[in-house]
Amino acid sequence: MFALTGWIKLHRKIQEHWLWQDKPFDKRSAWIDMLLMANHDYNKFLLGNELVEVERGSFITSEVKLAERWGWSRTKVRNFLQLLINDRMIEKKSDNRKTILTIENYNDYQYSETAKEQQKNSEKTAEEQRKNTNNNDNNDNNKNPPLKKKQRIFTNDDKEYLLAKYLSRQIAKRLEKPEKDERTLQSWSEDFNKMVRIDKLDIDEIKDVLVFSQTHKFWKNNILSAGKFRKQYLTLLAQMKGEEE
Repeated sequence: MFALTGWIKLHRKIQEHWLWQDKPFDKRSAWIDMLLMANHDYNKFLLGNELVEVERGSFITSEVKLAERWGWSRTKVRNFLQLLINDRMIEKKSDNRKTILTIENYNDYQYSETAKEQQKNSEKTAEEQRKNTNNNDNNDNNKNPPLKKKQRIFTNDDKEYLLAKYLSRQIAKRLEKPEKDERTLQSWSEDFNKMVRIDKLDIDEIKDVLVFSQTHKFWKNNILSAGKFRKQYLTLLAQMKGEEE
């Protein structure tokens, strides 16, 4: 796990402090405010009669709400959001009812508590495995094979794991079945990791092709695992680029 050098913890309660509510905001305060508003985990809620899904790092708002929140004009809000889009700091999706803003590289700004817990569990399990292996070796060194290399545990801070969760969620929605268990998610994360580590593919391009596969009329019913996705990747990539022309 990477070292968290240069980090501070900033609780969302700071938004209730009188200093934070002083208006108008400057651009720095508005950006930090957006980081605080973003969902730290996948969520969904009812908006009118529509069930809206909001990914980790995203939140629903509007130019009107942000203008009121920051003490800005709508024009200033719109120009600021466009500045962030141009610098690839956010993505923006809007319709006539809502605006969804997504923080690019959200995991660079937030360290998941789940990640720390999974790391602790992984280290504890590995230590128990080492103790058991040592005990077995003392009993009979010739009957026991050497301990296998510790398997990597993927978390919400890993793009491979987020891709696995996305694929699981899409399949579950289509087939109206439960999402995959943690063991399957870890296996799929390893498949995505092999695409980067062994196949030398770009993780962002993998994401684009995966989204294409899950929205394509034919492929969404045929790509039902990360292994199948890896096997068909070049075909999917070629077809995606062909349809973009």
